[in-house]
Amino acid sequence: MKKLLPTMLLLAVVYFFGSCSSDSVENSNVSKSELVTEYNYNVSELEVLQLINEYRVSIGLNALVTVNHISFKSEEHDNYMITNKVVNHNDFVARSENIIAVLGAKKVGENVAYNYQTAEGVLRAWLDSPTHKQNIEGDYTHFGIAVKIDAETGKKYYTNIFAKI
Repeated sequence: MKKLLPTMLLLAVVYFFGSCSSDSVENSNVSKSELVTEYNYNVSELEVLQLINEYRVSIGLNALVTVNHISFKSEEHDNYMITNKVVNHNDFVARSENIIAVLGAKKVGENVAYNYQTAEGVLRAWLDSPTHKQNIEGDYTHFGIAVKIDAETGKKYYTNIFAKI
Protein backbone atom coordinates (compact mmCIF):
# COMPACT_ATOMS: atom_id res chain seq x y z
CA MET A 1 0.00 0.00 0.00
CA LYS A 2 2.90 2.35 0.78
CA LYS A 3 4.25 1.99 -2.76
CA LEU A 4 0.81 2.42 -4.34
CA LEU A 5 0.01 5.66 -2.53
CA PRO A 6 2.57 7.87 -4.37
CA THR A 7 1.38 6.58 -7.75
CA MET A 8 -2.26 7.20 -6.84
CA LEU A 9 -1.37 10.68 -5.61
CA LEU A 10 0.45 11.50 -8.87
CA LEU A 11 -2.52 10.34 -10.93
CA ALA A 12 -4.92 12.37 -8.78
CA VAL A 13 -2.82 15.53 -9.16
CA VAL A 14 -2.59 15.11 -12.93
CA TYR A 15 -6.31 14.40 -13.24
CA PHE A 16 -7.75 16.95 -10.84
CA PHE A 17 -5.44 19.88 -11.41
CA GLY A 18 -4.71 19.35 -15.09
CA SER A 19 -1.01 19.52 -14.37
CA CYS A 20 1.21 18.56 -17.24
CA SER A 21 4.31 18.33 -15.12
CA SER A 22 5.64 15.14 -13.71
CA ASP A 23 8.37 14.17 -11.39
CA SER A 24 10.36 11.27 -12.63
CA VAL A 25 8.46 8.03 -12.76
CA GLU A 26 10.68 5.16 -11.75
CA ASN A 27 9.98 1.45 -11.74
CA SER A 28 12.77 -1.08 -11.86
CA ASN A 29 10.27 -3.87 -12.59
CA VAL A 30 9.24 -2.44 -15.96
CA SER A 31 9.93 -4.88 -18.76
CA LYS A 32 11.90 -3.57 -21.72
CA SER A 33 9.85 -2.76 -24.78
CA GLU A 34 11.12 -2.55 -28.29
CA LEU A 35 12.81 0.68 -29.32
CA VAL A 36 10.96 2.48 -32.11
CA THR A 37 13.53 4.01 -34.45
CA GLU A 38 11.38 5.12 -37.39
CA TYR A 39 8.94 8.03 -37.25
CA ASN A 40 7.76 10.22 -40.12
CA TYR A 41 7.34 13.80 -38.94
CA ASN A 42 4.68 16.00 -40.49
CA VAL A 43 5.19 19.74 -41.03
CA SER A 44 3.27 20.72 -37.87
CA GLU A 45 5.40 18.43 -35.71
CA LEU A 46 8.65 19.79 -37.14
CA GLU A 47 7.47 23.36 -36.60
CA VAL A 48 6.56 22.77 -32.93
CA LEU A 49 9.86 21.01 -32.22
CA GLN A 50 11.77 23.87 -33.83
CA LEU A 51 9.81 26.56 -31.97
CA ILE A 52 10.32 24.85 -28.62
CA ASN A 53 14.06 24.62 -29.20
CA GLU A 54 14.26 28.22 -30.42
CA TYR A 55 12.41 29.34 -27.28
CA ARG A 56 14.65 27.27 -24.97
CA VAL A 57 17.85 28.61 -26.58
CA SER A 58 16.50 32.20 -26.41
CA ILE A 59 16.26 31.93 -22.61
CA GLY A 60 19.67 30.28 -22.20
CA LEU A 61 18.62 26.62 -22.04
CA ASN A 62 19.94 23.69 -24.04
CA ALA A 63 18.18 22.66 -27.24
CA LEU A 64 16.50 19.28 -26.89
CA VAL A 65 17.34 16.25 -29.03
CA THR A 66 14.41 14.72 -30.90
CA VAL A 67 13.87 11.00 -30.25
CA ASN A 68 11.67 8.99 -32.63
CA HIS A 69 10.61 6.58 -29.88
CA ILE A 70 9.24 9.47 -27.81
CA SER A 71 7.36 10.81 -30.83
CA PHE A 72 5.90 7.34 -31.41
CA LYS A 73 4.66 7.23 -27.79
CA SER A 74 3.22 10.73 -28.32
CA GLU A 75 1.43 9.52 -31.44
CA GLU A 76 -0.07 6.59 -29.55
CA HIS A 77 -1.55 9.06 -27.09
CA ASP A 78 -2.89 11.34 -29.83
CA ASN A 79 -4.58 8.33 -31.42
CA TYR A 80 -6.09 7.39 -28.04
CA MET A 81 -7.43 10.93 -27.52
CA ILE A 82 -8.90 11.05 -31.05
CA THR A 83 -10.53 7.63 -30.73
CA ASN A 84 -12.02 8.49 -27.34
CA LYS A 85 -12.81 12.16 -28.12
CA VAL A 86 -10.92 13.35 -25.01
CA VAL A 87 -7.97 15.56 -24.16
CA ASN A 88 -6.15 14.19 -21.13
CA HIS A 89 -3.07 12.52 -19.71
CA ASN A 90 -4.58 9.04 -19.34
CA ASP A 91 -1.88 6.37 -19.17
CA PHE A 92 0.90 8.93 -18.71
CA VAL A 93 2.51 6.66 -16.12
CA ALA A 94 2.64 3.81 -18.64
CA ARG A 95 4.18 6.10 -21.30
CA SER A 96 6.72 7.37 -18.76
CA GLU A 97 7.61 3.87 -17.61
CA ASN A 98 8.11 2.80 -21.23
CA ILE A 99 10.43 5.75 -21.93
CA ILE A 100 12.34 5.03 -18.72
CA ALA A 101 12.71 1.34 -19.57
CA VAL A 102 13.51 1.72 -23.27
CA LEU A 103 15.60 4.90 -23.23
CA GLY A 104 16.93 5.01 -19.68
CA ALA A 105 15.21 8.31 -18.91
CA LYS A 106 15.58 9.74 -15.42
CA LYS A 107 12.41 11.85 -15.61
CA VAL A 108 9.57 12.41 -18.03
CA GLY A 109 7.02 15.22 -18.52
CA GLU A 110 4.15 15.70 -20.93
CA ASN A 111 2.13 18.49 -22.53
CA VAL A 112 -1.09 17.92 -24.45
CA ALA A 113 -3.26 20.34 -26.41
CA TYR A 114 -6.24 20.34 -28.72
CA ASN A 115 -7.55 22.40 -31.62
CA TYR A 116 -4.71 24.88 -32.12
CA GLN A 117 -4.29 25.51 -35.83
CA THR A 118 -0.64 26.60 -35.82
CA ALA A 119 2.61 25.67 -34.12
CA GLU A 120 2.89 29.25 -32.89
CA GLY A 121 -0.59 29.06 -31.36
CA VAL A 122 0.01 25.88 -29.42
CA LEU A 123 3.42 27.08 -28.19
CA ARG A 124 1.91 30.38 -27.02
CA ALA A 125 -0.85 28.51 -25.16
CA TRP A 126 1.68 26.23 -23.48
CA LEU A 127 3.89 29.16 -22.49
CA ASP A 128 0.85 30.96 -21.04
CA SER A 129 0.13 27.95 -18.81
CA PRO A 130 2.49 27.65 -15.81
CA THR A 131 2.48 23.83 -15.75
CA HIS A 132 3.05 23.50 -19.50
CA LYS A 133 5.73 26.21 -19.45
CA GLN A 134 7.47 24.35 -16.61
CA ASN A 135 7.87 21.34 -18.90
CA ILE A 136 9.10 23.42 -21.84
CA GLU A 137 11.67 25.11 -19.59
CA GLY A 138 12.40 21.95 -17.59
CA ASP A 139 15.64 20.12 -16.97
CA TYR A 140 15.22 17.84 -19.97
CA THR A 141 17.59 16.67 -22.70
CA HIS A 142 15.30 14.98 -25.22
CA PHE A 143 11.77 15.23 -26.54
CA GLY A 144 9.27 14.04 -29.09
CA ILE A 145 5.93 15.17 -30.43
CA ALA A 146 2.92 14.03 -32.37
CA VAL A 147 0.37 16.30 -34.01
CA LYS A 148 -2.53 14.35 -35.45
CA ILE A 149 -5.77 15.49 -37.07
CA ASP A 150 -9.12 13.91 -36.21
CA ALA A 151 -10.45 12.85 -39.63
CA GLU A 152 -14.05 13.38 -38.46
CA THR A 153 -13.67 16.89 -37.02
CA GLY A 154 -10.50 18.23 -38.65
CA LYS A 155 -9.21 19.30 -35.21
CA LYS A 156 -5.56 18.85 -34.25
CA TYR A 157 -4.39 16.91 -31.19
CA TYR A 158 -0.93 17.49 -29.72
CA THR A 159 1.14 15.34 -27.38
CA ASN A 160 4.63 16.60 -26.52
CA ILE A 161 6.76 14.40 -24.22
CA PHE A 162 9.99 15.54 -22.58
CA ALA A 163 12.67 13.29 -21.08
CA LYS A 164 15.95 13.66 -19.24
CA ILE A 165 18.23 10.93 -20.50
